[in-house]
Amino acid sequence: MNRQPIADLGFAVRSKLADIGMAARLLARLLLLAGAVCRRPALVRDQLHFLGNYSLAIIVVSGLFVGFVLGLQGYYTLQRYGASEALGLLVALSLVRELGPVVTALLFAGRAGTSLTAEIGLMRSGEQLSAMEMMAIDPVRRILAPRFWAGVIAMPLLAAMFSAVGVIGGAVVGVLMIGIDPGAFWSQMQGGVDIWRDLGNGVLKSLVFGFTVSFVALLQGYVARPTPEGVARATTRTVVLASLAVLALDFILTALMFSW
Repeated sequence: MNRQPIADLGFAVRSKLADIGMAARLLARLLLLAGAVCRRPALVRDQLHFLGNYSLAIIVVSGLFVGFVLGLQGYYTLQRYGASEALGLLVALSLVRELGPVVTALLFAGRAGTSLTAEIGLMRSGEQLSAMEMMAIDPVRRILAPRFWAGVIAMPLLAAMFSAVGVIGGAVVGVLMIGIDPGAFWSQMQGGVDIWRDLGNGVLKSLVFGFTVSFVALLQGYVARPTPEGVARATTRTVVLASLAVLALDFILTALMFSW
């Protein structure tokens, strides 16, 4: 009896379990280093500038055009039922509940996540991380933790900016272009959006997405093969895994938040 396939399967399972264990240990260390990171806020500030400010342009432009599209599509849909005055409510709820956190997370993964992976991967290939360990400097504490927590902080801020600009875009289309009464547009939005159930859940989603995308990006860079091809593949895996994780978590969080 040929036992080689069974041995190969066992080796693959063991390797995957080892990878999961390593990722869990890295995540635990990043969480435990939250206090150490707070004692050196300059490191987080620099990474917050790198991840947040440099992503701001694509977030604002994307939010504006998403608001334009929501305004047009929402008006054409609501007009069938004589409820075009509720366009402001439709735009606001669509953005703060779903599109704001989700689209921002996908854009964040494509822009900031790949940047983090490439940066850490190049440090790995250039043996900078190994050199830091030789000098008794913990690379997780000095390099990974500030980037991780900066990503967690930047994500809700970017999602809020995306939603705010999207609402402005919807108002431009609905009020200025189509001619909906501005009082009805804004009053419907004010009366229908709940600060805890809608805005609070959107902020919670963006925090979870920022946590996930930042960790996936740093993990892929940290375990990347120290070659140009390895860094390129790690960057690709970051986009794929982070995007799939965001969409899956969005379904789970939506089911938990709005089912009761």
